[in-house]
Amino acid sequence: MLGKLARQQDPNVLVGFDHADDAGVYQIAPEMALVQTVDFFTPIVDDPYTFGQIAATNALSDVYAMGGRPLTSLALVCFPEKGDLNILERILSGGLSKMMEAGCTIVGGHSIRDDETKFGYAVTGVIHPKRVLANTGALPGDRLLFTKALGTGVISTAVKKGTAKPSWIDAAVRSMTTLNKAAAEVIVGGTWLVHSMTDVTGFGLIGHAREMALASNVGLHLFASRIPMLEGALECVRAGYIPGGLKANREFAECLVGYESGIPDDRKTLLFDPQTAGGLLIAVAAEEAGKLGQALEAAGTSVAEIGEVTPQSKPMISVVR
Repeated sequence: MLGKLARQQDPNVLVGFDHADDAGVYQIAPEMALVQTVDFFTPIVDDPYTFGQIAATNALSDVYAMGGRPLTSLALVCFPEKGDLNILERILSGGLSKMMEAGCTIVGGHSIRDDETKFGYAVTGVIHPKRVLANTGALPGDRLLFTKALGTGVISTAVKKGTAKPSWIDAAVRSMTTLNKAAAEVIVGGTWLVHSMTDVTGFGLIGHAREMALASNVGLHLFASRIPMLEGALECVRAGYIPGGLKANREFAECLVGYESGIPDDRKTLLFDPQTAGGLLIAVAAEEAGKLGQALEAAGTSVAEIGEVTPQSKPMISVVR
């Protein structure tokens, strides 16, 4: 729908919605720009406090994915008129805990009555105008690093069905409540030749890889066996716990993907799994990929080299074993 709207001509908009980037970037001074994003959704876990933490982690992620530093946030609340306010307090407390961890100040918000609970934040951060890490910029020869692991979507579906094992839930919650702050600080704080970056969220790994490839006019080569999966994720796929978002992602983007023979179907499926508060997909110069990976691991961030950037090709994304 946004593609049908007239474009506002403002030279201070450094990143808008043209390339499906993670956040908007607006320059306010020669050496400062604002990073702005918004995200909210319905509960995906039973515990209200944990839900608040996940919602905050997810909203903050888009600022980190641009290379920015979160400053302030506004809470967005939809809650039943006759709902238990103790539950709402727990949701807000969980969100606050992650905002405090991020050093991001909640300055207000807005609430409406709604039969279905929804929660999230609009987040504003800052960034140097010349250090924005957008979808554009990936170069042939770059290596693709990925933090975190796939599987939160299928595991959340198993949770709703009441069949998820406790260890699966623990692994998914741990992932969804881990800020991308440490990873972003390593990337922004160094002199790495990082050319492009995005976070992997609702459109799945393939969906967000597609956005990077289209914006950068390149192809991507992914190694299926190197892509980390959360404990229980493959079992959830085999049991048929497939969220609607995964099916939609696959219908939309799989036409751009070519597979080498022998890749298991469950691994193919997880490439389209919609993630909540997912990891960062980083395109970095080949000669620095190893050192950046070591720096990320030293900062406590899990990371895997999962592929490389190629010249434009058909299919746009090749997945090999």
